Amino acid sequence: MNTQRSTLIFWLVFLGFLILIQALIGTGLLSNFWATLLKIGAVMSIVSIGLNLIYGFNGQFSLGQWGFYAIGAYTAADITYRWTQLHNASGLVVVLLVVLLVSLAFFLVAKIVSRLRGLDALSAFTLYLIGLLIAAILAVMVGKGLIAPITNILNLLPAEWAIQIVFFLAVILGGCIAAEISYIFGLPVLTLGSDYFGIATLGFTIIVKVLLDNSDTLLGFTEMKGARGMVGIPKLTSWIWVAVFLIAVLVVTRNLLHSSHGRAMISVREDEIAAKAMGINVAQQKTITFVLGSFFAGLAGALYAHVNGFLHPNTFNFIKSFDPMIIVVFGGLGSVSGTVVAAFTWALVLEGLLRLVLPQGFETWRFVVYPLLLLIMMLLRPQGLFGAFEFPYLRQVLPRPFQPRELHQPPSPADEPLNNGA
Repeated sequence: MNTQRSTLIFWLVFLGFLILIQALIGTGLLSNFWATLLKIGAVMSIVSIGLNLIYGFNGQFSLGQWGFYAIGAYTAADITYRWTQLHNASGLVVVLLVVLLVSLAFFLVAKIVSRLRGLDALSAFTLYLIGLLIAAILAVMVGKGLIAPITNILNLLPAEWAIQIVFFLAVILGGCIAAEISYIFGLPVLTLGSDYFGIATLGFTIIVKVLLDNSDTLLGFTEMKGARGMVGIPKLTSWIWVAVFLIAVLVVTRNLLHSSHGRAMISVREDEIAAKAMGINVAQQKTITFVLGSFFAGLAGALYAHVNGFLHPNTFNFIKSFDPMIIVVFGGLGSVSGTVVAAFTWALVLEGLLRLVLPQGFETWRFVVYPLLLLIMMLLRPQGLFGAFEFPYLRQVLPRPFQPRELHQPPSPADEPLNNGA
């Protein structure tokens, strides 16, 4: 009963906070500046929870979260841009087919690889890469014939409904594209040690940024405009949308961590050799965690792309890739609650409060004040703001300890001998 009561209180407080913010935004009592910062805080919560899964719970030091964040942002932005500016569903149809066919290709290649004994990681990566390219080409070819019918179907709906449906699918597909790329990228890279894995993922973030700089020439996406930045993206990310996706990510993360897969994932962080000795597939657990964390990053990037309606490759450079890492360390490694609180604190303090407190012309000093606060935090409380603490709903509920029945129980009245007065 206590657990149910605490969980109910958590959800009432959490949902009450979300409704209160929406009411303040709707009535105009909360300015657009602070409303945007709250959206950014929710977005950073999602991307940081994904990194906490990879680093805090699975023990894989990754600096590639920002690269998958960028992939999700540009994927979703291209889908909604084509719908609002080009008035067709070409981006939605092609990306959807790419996700479906690439997933099918990965499944078939996995069946083939499982039958080839002694195949090294690079050879398996090559087979997966070939399957990905074939599936992508096939998706483009098939998608050309489906663009017009899908566009006509969506045009039958009211315009407001159609754009919201396209936006929702764009966010999901942005996360899926990031997850599939992380899967094929992780095949050879997850075999590396933690430090080398971090360097490899940092290199991935730099590669993504360079590709975005040349997206209009090298990749052929002229609407992205390369290093000039992508404009014309509809501002569709509302507080309700980010709140819904944040709640979904929290529920999925909580249920995963409290499941047998979550315990196996944490055991890999504690000791890979011991986990392998207990029969846990270490490589599989690393892959699942890395893909799920990248999926969350793609979702967050897709939501971010529609906050301000503008994307620039410099937003996704390798220096900015340390932001989720700072949030995870500040909130506490292995603490979902700490990650959420630290993400909102990061957005409201760094981009809001310090901008207002510092004198005019000294706004950039916030990048000095914030690291100093982080340094003091690490000296005084190295386990992070929350440590291992979790809010009631997110906290794991352990079963009651087993209490065996007493061997010698007093006899019941029915078992007593009858007293005949003798």
